[in-house]
Amino acid sequence: MEERIPLLSQRVPGDGTAGVGGGEEEDGGGDRWWSGVAREAGKVGSMMLPLAAMSVAQSAVQVASNMMVGHLPGVLPLSASAIATSLASVSGFSLLVGMASGLETLSGQAYGAKQYDKQNLDPNRFSGSCKATCSPPTMEAFRGVVLFLRLALPSALMLCFEWWSFEILILLSGLLPNPELESSVLSICLTTTSLMYNIPYGLGGAASTRVANELGAGNPEGARSVVHLVMSIAGTEAVLVTGALLASQRILGYAYSSDKEVVTYFTSMVPLVCISVAADSLQGVLSDLR
Repeated sequence: MEERIPLLSQRVPGDGTAGVGGGEEEDGGGDRWWSGVAREAGKVGSMMLPLAAMSVAQSAVQVASNMMVGHLPGVLPLSASAIATSLASVSGFSLLVGMASGLETLSGQAYGAKQYDKQNLDPNRFSGSCKATCSPPTMEAFRGVVLFLRLALPSALMLCFEWWSFEILILLSGLLPNPELESSVLSICLTTTSLMYNIPYGLGGAASTRVANELGAGNPEGARSVVHLVMSIAGTEAVLVTGALLASQRILGYAYSSDKEVVTYFTSMVPLVCISVAADSLQGVLSDLR
């Protein structure tokens, strides 16, 4: 019995199906196209939701900490917490996350090509539900280090520069005339932006995996269809999230701080936060489609 491949379309050679809505010309109707879109959207969603949920859970620690510190008397505790968090992100977190993103390309293509033994050469893991990809430790894992570094190092540099550009703003805000207030407000803005980025982060990871699956299976048309679908989802998400931020801009600041001056300054910054969130929704997905 043929093993079911959950991340790949169940295609039969010569049946005319390819990616989203494949085979539309042969059937001559739109029902097959919509069913293909819905099927691909379900696959993307099944991978995006766990990634986004995991990312939100990780970010929740920092967000909750800032919220608790922000309600302490004065604005100094919030500004001090913001600078400490920025130093931790710049000094280590960004590099580790960036290098790990190199696995999205290698593992996705290995799965798409049904070369399950190679998928375990990069990440050594064990799961009872992934028996096909579990293999004992082997020296062959070291033969692919150069290929992995060729993908991981550029990814790490790209992500580091992106994170550092945000964190440097917080550090430089300490040089402004009112550093306590400016650092606190900028920290709230960047924390909100980072929290909203978790959605396109999960969507981009799902898109990267699906594109790698299709390319590994030798189906470039399917990969192109996945990109079109994912970018449509990203655009819709950008409109919904920015609309929600604009609608709640007068009350959102009170979640981070009880200081009225901080809340007032943050309210005036919300339109700029919305522009950043909208750009992240598109750029965050495109950056994973490499």
